[in-house]
Amino acid sequence: MANVRGRGKVGDVVMIDLGNESFGYGRVLLEPTMAFYDLRSREMVAAREVVKAPVLFTIWVLNKAIKSEKWEVIGNLPLEDHLKAEPKFFKQDMLSKKFFIYDDVKNIPATREDCIGLERASVWEANHVEDRLRDHFDDVPNKWVESMKLPEA
Repeated sequence: MANVRGRGKVGDVVMIDLGNESFGYGRVLLEPTMAFYDLRSREMVAAREVVKAPVLFTIWVLNKAIKSEKWEVIGNLPLEDHLKAEPKFFKQDMLSKKFFIYDDVKNIPATREDCIGLERASVWEANHVEDRLRDHFDDVPNKWVESMKLPEA
């Protein structure tokens, strides 16, 4: 597996302490990307079982997140093909209000409609990821997601 600067290895499965005696799970992809699973547990779940769960979201995460005391590497598994592809994110120029899709290393001009279903290009802190997972499992809106939503037409 390829080393990932300062945050483990590609394929590492992490268990994230969400408080209230529950855990969420993520996976290290190509830097700085991580996938997070639609799985919450009260006890540690084996890495092989974690990766069978659906991916909830894929975002950029700060390297230091995996070193958080609340994030523990519980295994390493080769990435499935669908996790090897670089995800696309949307951006919006704050002055011109024009949209772009960030694809690997370039910005591609886009319409608002092209951006529907994409995450906003942003690098997340560990505590914000934890909030997002906790809010998802509690079925409440997440303030970080809400603040970065695609604006209404």
